[in-house]
Amino acid sequence: MGPDKADIHISDVVVSAAGRDRGQFFYVIGEEETYLQLADGKGRTQENPKRKKRRHVLKVLRSETRVAGKLLSGDKVPNSELRRDLAFIARQLQANNLGG
Repeated sequence: MGPDKADIHISDVVVSAAGRDRGQFFYVIGEEETYLQLADGKGRTQENPKRKKRRHVLKVLRSETRVAGKLLSGDKVPNSELRRDLAFIARQLQANNLGG
């Protein structure tokens, strides 16, 4: 496992690099040695997270949002808050890529 894949932890924002959900943003809500548990609040809720291998995701950023803080502290995060935060992050990244 490469050093960049081992650097993914709970509360990080990742994008799927393989599979049907390629290009979709997720929050990491749980981790194992080779697998991550991912949630986006819509198709994959916290109650039913996506289990995906570390090598099939790319770390987008270490999120410093309120949602990330809640995930790290173990507080309950509503799925609606996950959706809203990921949509905001996706818009920001798209604006940065298009704007130069």
